[in-house]
Amino acid sequence: MKKLVFIGLALVLMSSGYSQDVPQQNAESKLQAARIALITERLGLTPEQAQKFWPLYNQYAQDRRQLQQEVRKARLGLDMQHLTEEQSKRLMKLRLDIKQKEVNLEKRYSNRLMDVISSRQLLALRKAEDDFRSMIILRLEQRKRQQLQRDRMLRDRERRLRQGNN
Repeated sequence: MKKLVFIGLALVLMSSGYSQDVPQQNAESKLQAARIALITERLGLTPEQAQKFWPLYNQYAQDRRQLQQEVRKARLGLDMQHLTEEQSKRLMKLRLDIKQKEVNLEKRYSNRLMDVISSRQLLALRKAEDDFRSMIILRLEQRKRQQLQRDRMLRDRERRLRQGNN
């Protein structure tokens, strides 16, 4: 029952966080709250664990985002369809270097996290992160399909109105 409440909360927060009239910052905070709820529930964190876990996890997530931004910055301004061989090689090398840094980062933080949570909880964390990402992607795809359907209905209505006026 507790599990369903947390998952329900996460889904409600995710769906309301993407409405068009909600400011971006509010949507991000709702998304973050949903992530926290899902991970806390999946890991079964005690209050003591949560107090130590979240600052460490948040720092890990921030460090991971910084690494991912390095690749994005390197791609910025590049025409990915028309890269020179030299540009391709540099970009590939950078991507591999970043992947290695990500592995090193995960090793470092995994060891630190296992001082706070069990190895079983750490495995559950990886699964919860993947599940959360999948839920977000699914929700975004649903929103896109809904928007396309609304756009198509509006075009059809406008076409019928134009035909009726002619």
